Amino acid sequence: MKIIKQELEFEECLKQRLEFICEFAKVNPTFINGSVRKIEKTNISYIEPHRVIIKNITFLVFNYSNDVYISNLSKKIKISELETYLKNI
Repeated sequence: MKIIKQELEFEECLKQRLEFICEFAKVNPTFINGSVRKIEKTNISYIEPHRVIIKNITFLVFNYSNDVYISNLSKKIKISELETYLKNI
């Protein structure tokens, strides 16, 4: 079984929005690109979300989405609520 990994690039608009929010919240983000992992000769694939690390908390984001997931995919907030969330932690 061979797993093929293809790196995804951050959508530029999304990255700019997140940088802008972090600037207002006075924090420095670390961006890590997500990826697509496919198992060769099958139709099985997994999309690994982009990661943004802020104040030692990992936030997960997907291109073309307005949601930010906190630590895992079970808790999410809107990108518009991220600045308030960062100021309260």
